[in-house]
Amino acid sequence: MRRDSRLSGVLHVLLHMAERSEPQTSEALARAMNTNPVVLRRTMAGLRQRGFVNSEKGHGGGWRIACDLETVTLRDIYDALGEPEILAMGNRTDAPGCLVEQAVNAALGQAFDEAEALLLQRFGEVTLAQLSADFHARLSQRGGSFTLENAHDS
Repeated sequence: MRRDSRLSGVLHVLLHMAERSEPQTSEALARAMNTNPVVLRRTMAGLRQRGFVNSEKGHGGGWRIACDLETVTLRDIYDALGEPEILAMGNRTDAPGCLVEQAVNAALGQAFDEAEALLLQRFGEVTLAQLSADFHARLSQRGGSFTLENAHDS
């Protein structure tokens, strides 16, 4: 089963954007997210609707951060993406009348719900500013400088 990595990808792109004062093109951000510019624009639409980013068309246009990194949490971004599935596992539903399946699904369902609630709570505790601070600490340890072009160099 393929994992949904949109949240991770969008957070990655947002941190790239936070490092730049000029607008970033869909093409440049799509390269950072390792996707197609059309997919990037579709993904960013929910963020734009929530006011986290804005975009300008035409020459010199592109995407910009439009929010305070101190106040926006991972949960906010998760919600703006349409609340993608968190867990790849799920209950079997081949024999809904089977008492064994019902017992298994009840136990797993409760565990899944608790795990999801805990993860969403943690998402609400981590801000984009905290991610940015972690990035800057790592950059400082490496002794490098940051550009969108060299950001993925080892």
